[in-house]
Amino acid sequence: MSVLIRLLAASVPLIAVPALAADSAMMTGITNVGPAVFFFTIAGALLLTLVFRSTASHAMQLLTRRLGAARIRRALEARGPDVLHDFILPGAYGGLTKIDHALLTAGGILCIQTKHYSGIVFGGADEPQWTNVDGTRRRRFLNPLIQNEGRTRALQNIVPDVPVANIVVFTGSVEFPTPPPENVLRVADLESFIAKYVFGPSKVKDWDAAWLTVRSAALTDEATRRDLQAQIA
Repeated sequence: MSVLIRLLAASVPLIAVPALAADSAMMTGITNVGPAVFFFTIAGALLLTLVFRSTASHAMQLLTRRLGAARIRRALEARGPDVLHDFILPGAYGGLTKIDHALLTAGGILCIQTKHYSGIVFGGADEPQWTNVDGTRRRRFLNPLIQNEGRTRALQNIVPDVPVANIVVFTGSVEFPTPPPENVLRVADLESFIAKYVFGPSKVKDWDAAWLTVRSAALTDEATRRDLQAQIA
């Protein structure tokens, strides 16, 4: 009898071993799956963060653009009723060109292009490209003075006897590490700039007729806008 008891006692560990092995396998499976789920979760969270950051950045750019455009409109319209926004003219070198803003002043017309950037902006008057540094983001863009020169000439073609000035206005929190080229300014300086701007001598006698010519030439219909988009594309 005692021999039988000893044999049964000795067999218990042998019987328990498969159960322990099964439990170990289950734990190993869970352990193997656990890190995979963890890494997928982290990757998903990072992806969502990047998507959210990109969406938030894009939304902020749109907001800055709209606020800046509205601020420029208010500043220009405060000068008087003779102002046009977002219109199209036949290009100086063929095709079509879009002018952001045009303002009639006592000495001539300001042809204004807006640029919606934040951060640091630098570039020379004759450099084909300028640089914008905003935090860790660095990008190059076309020299806006050169870009707006064609638009200024298109406007000049409509009223050859009227002086037309090429003006570039930056919206957003822009800093210039060196003095910007002439006629390049921040939106906050626009009103004082217009008040102090001096044109050369002009032979225009009938400013109302000149401005009426500009208004008559300005195109704002949807068909023309589609043609311009097709030209850009």
